[in-house]
Amino acid sequence: MQKITLVCVGKLKEKFYADAVAEYCKRLTRFAQVTVRELPERRTLAEEGELILKELRGYTIVLAVEGKKLSSPALAEKVKELCDAGREMTFVIGSSCGLDAKVKQAADFLLSFSDMTFPHQLMRVILCEQIYRAFMINAGSEYHK
Repeated sequence: MQKITLVCVGKLKEKFYADAVAEYCKRLTRFAQVTVRELPERRTLAEEGELILKELRGYTIVLAVEGKKLSSPALAEKVKELCDAGREMTFVIGSSCGLDAKVKQAADFLLSFSDMTFPHQLMRVILCEQIYRAFMINAGSEYHK
């Protein structure tokens, strides 16, 4: 079964965000084994970066403002390629203060969702939904309209 790890700095404080992430992770169990690793916020990005680097496995996709923007079908294609190759995937969301440059350098792919700014905790929900959408697109589902 496909392995996906979400590495996230900080805890989800609002129950509705945590519930949404849990729902998408539950839906993803049809396709993948999903693990969410919540790392503690630290005083510096460098300290957070060291924690993140220890968690990276397989193909690493780091969310970064300067990353490449993909449509949902394009993300689905990237996920399909990785699944077909049997590659484990790690997605990284840094803290609300950003990411250490070492984490970005360690990434296989930098992904940007938008030029807009989103609440940090909401980004985890958006990422989980887009991963789920990618698998649904690849399954030929009508979920993606």
